[in-house]
This record gives sequence, structure tokens and C-alpha cells, in this order.
Amino acid sequence: HRHQAVSAARFLLEGRVQGVFFRAATRAEAQRLGLVGYAQNLPDGRVEVLAAGSDAALDALQRWLRHGSPLARVDRLQRSAADGPSADGFQVL
Repeated sequence: HRHQAVSAARFLLEGRVQGVFFRAATRAEAQRLGLVGYAQNLPDGRVEVLAAGSDAALDALQRWLRHGSPLARVDRLQRSAADGPSADGFQVL
């Protein structure tokens, strides 16, 4: 039985992504996908999402993040490789 490698990715989102339940919706989607990590608002108005799990789950999260929560408007999405988060579960910071 081969163990799936765990990858991690950092997503930076620009647009109308604060105050629209974006982080809570992201946490729900990440938990559904079995990812761990966090979502947090940045002082410049962006949202940072750090997630770790299977490549397939990270790709699925990226597809979801392009649209985000119903009230959100994502203008720009950047993805970069990252070290995995140290916490268990998925947090809203």
C-alpha cells in the first residue's frame, strides 16, 4: 500500500475576499477535501490560504478558490509551493 505524498501550497487571493465569509467557506471546502492549513486576512486586503494534503485535493481547492464564497469576487489567484503547516486541521486565523 503506497502512501500518498503530502504536498503544500500557498494561495494569495486578490479581489473582494474579505468580509464575504471567504475564510469560513474556504475552511469548509478544505475540510471536505481532507486538507490541513489555514486561511487568514492580510493587512493589504488579500487573503492567504496555506493548505497541505494530496496534489489532487490541492488542485481541487485551487479550482474552488477561483470562485470562492458566493459573495466573493476573486480577481487574482497566485499559487506557490510552501512548507506544510504545523497545526492539525484547518484554521481560520
